[in-house]
Amino acid sequence: MGLTIGMAGALLIFTWIQNELSYDQFHNNKDTLYKVWNRSVPSGNNTIGSWDITTAAIGPALQQQFPEVKAFTRVYWPTDRLFNYGDKGITATGLDVDKPFLTMFSFPLLQGDLNHALDDVKGIVLTQMLAKKIFGSADPMDKMVKINNKDTYKVTGIMQDLPNNTQFDFEYLVSLSGREQTKIDEALWNTNSYNTYIQLKEGVNAEQFDKKIENIILQHDPATGEQIFLHPINKWRLYSNFENGKIAGGRIETVRLMFFIACIILLIACINFMNMSTARSEKRAKEVGVRKVIGANRSALIGQFLTESLLVTAIAGVFALMVVQFLLPAFNQLTDKRLFIDYANPVLWFSFIGFIIITGLMAGSYPAFFLSAFKPIKVLKGTFKSPDAFLAPRKLLVVIQFSVAIILIVSTLIIYKQVEYVQARDNGYERNNLVEHSINGDIDKNYELIKNELINSGAVTSVSKTSLSITIDGSQTSGLEWGDMDQSHKYITFSQFATTGDFVKTMGLTLLEGRDINLAEYASDTVAVVINETAAKVIGFKNPIGENILYGGKPITIVGVIKDFIIGSPYQPVGPILVFGSKTWWYNTINFRLNANNSVAKDLETAERIFKKYNSAYPFQYKFVDEGYNEKFKDEVRTGTLAAVFAGLTIIISCLGLFGLAAYMTESRSKEIGIRKVLGASVVSILQLLTKEFVILVFIAIVIAMPIGWYAMNKWLQDFSYHINISWIMFASAGLLAIVIAVLTVSSQALKTALINPVKSIRTE
Repeated sequence: MGLTIGMAGALLIFTWIQNELSYDQFHNNKDTLYKVWNRSVPSGNNTIGSWDITTAAIGPALQQQFPEVKAFTRVYWPTDRLFNYGDKGITATGLDVDKPFLTMFSFPLLQGDLNHALDDVKGIVLTQMLAKKIFGSADPMDKMVKINNKDTYKVTGIMQDLPNNTQFDFEYLVSLSGREQTKIDEALWNTNSYNTYIQLKEGVNAEQFDKKIENIILQHDPATGEQIFLHPINKWRLYSNFENGKIAGGRIETVRLMFFIACIILLIACINFMNMSTARSEKRAKEVGVRKVIGANRSALIGQFLTESLLVTAIAGVFALMVVQFLLPAFNQLTDKRLFIDYANPVLWFSFIGFIIITGLMAGSYPAFFLSAFKPIKVLKGTFKSPDAFLAPRKLLVVIQFSVAIILIVSTLIIYKQVEYVQARDNGYERNNLVEHSINGDIDKNYELIKNELINSGAVTSVSKTSLSITIDGSQTSGLEWGDMDQSHKYITFSQFATTGDFVKTMGLTLLEGRDINLAEYASDTVAVVINETAAKVIGFKNPIGENILYGGKPITIVGVIKDFIIGSPYQPVGPILVFGSKTWWYNTINFRLNANNSVAKDLETAERIFKKYNSAYPFQYKFVDEGYNEKFKDEVRTGTLAAVFAGLTIIISCLGLFGLAAYMTESRSKEIGIRKVLGASVVSILQLLTKEFVILVFIAIVIAMPIGWYAMNKWLQDFSYHINISWIMFASAGLLAIVIAVLTVSSQALKTALINPVKSIRTE
């Protein structure tokens, strides 16, 4: 049972790790594919920022100026579009891409031509699933579908549904050349709105090419203060965190942690096997002695015991595979993945057999060498080992088991405390009752009508139109200038939002000075900006209201200062933020605050009616802002949940081993206990006698686990600017829990033995 549980846990984790390592590794051109990243130019003591949103101009420039570049493609933000076919209306999310996307990446077309599917600006490639939703069982190729209730597109390709190990996520592709704004953006080197990917020619040294192109943006617009660098496809998933312009890890740390946990779980299961095998050594000692007397050498005995171990492990492995298959749906839900076991893949079976052999040898090696070392004369005389001599290794193994269990318990507690701590951090705006809706269809055209009717209905107290969701740090700018600016601030990156008004009121921000943007009341707010506290400190004006800063070379006036609010990672400090007024900016989101005096359901029902009135072709698809904010914690919450699950698994396996050892110990000491009872020992004193040894072992495990756990979790916490301080209470709680679990596990066997009639235990066989 111990081996089955341990192997099942390890197999689940190894399946997850294999999926993580395989992300985007199926592309035929994977060795020559790179993503273009930006970084701010080093300046003084300022931190070098890195981001993967680039200018539209960078792709064409790289291909035109450098013969090393074979192809490039840009990807615009995922866009929701409404598809109308017959009486069907379906909303799907897709990408605007350059034509080479289909040949650079290996997303196979089931129908259509990879080289020409995106030739037409009114051509569209659908995934299998979306094609089935729209056209049912009919052949979708060359059919016309209406998009956004106005444009008609021709289906030019059907793509196989995306695999579960790619970072791309889309249901359709359209040509980026059909987006008019892209042509405008190609002339702007200081506007970043696209992901850019390039394919280098075979044999090009990527590191040398990286240095060759890093200053291309500065050559076209020095004011941006931006350089570029290439990030290879095999690091997109696992190495996505950058510090001061250099790779500083990412998901690879979670992968390493999970691999470590898998190995630990397997090790603990093997330790159980070793413990039980050596505990049974007294019963097999005479067998070993007789075999040696009749000619068996030590190597033959080692082979016998390892074969037995491999046989038991193979049986446990089969059961473990069944357990994994049963638990996989729940594990997928927990990890937000679509993992599966490909039984037709021969690599799977070779890996599984190798897994069984390694586990079997690891579990059986110590017992094999231990049992085969018995001296036949001593064994047959019954004096082969003293109990203390062969019990010592098992004590060590129990200590190792519980040390690991305590470390995992502490890790789980600290992860959950860290998430709770950051979730309780003031995010700077009021999330409750704040709702956002994508601007699609006729919403932008009818914005003022929708806004007024929402407020007049009493369902909503405030409405604001913004360039992005307040939970997304998706637009940055640099090169701002002001007064007696320190030149070290020239390349500081500012996050930015555009709005037509009521941004502060709708978001529930705290206005420290001045006023909100309001284009309806102040026509001059098209050249006005509200800044946050951090931006005010960076700019350095003593009285910022009314002061001008140069934005894109044009003066804009500061009309308000707001308290810092979180748009990026809640684990990091808030950076400088600009909120400026604009009538012409591309707007993405309409935000509205529900009336807290009404029921949420009633307010949403009213809002839906109004949205349908002015945007009837589109479904009412809203999202609560607090849901988007909570998304920022999902990785840490998932890590904490996984740590808790596997900590529990470790404890279960450890308890199985402890239970077996306790059963062996009480059986071997039954006569001693019987004599003690005859001499007047109480049940309680016998319980204390039998449990004391294990409690001491667990206490030693606590002493060992504390410094290791503190070091590991303190190092993990250093990745966050905002983090908890590790408290001794967490270690005390984990240690106490381990002691209680150990006592309860051992007590069941100890009590059973203590209650046996001493006449039965001390009589002669």
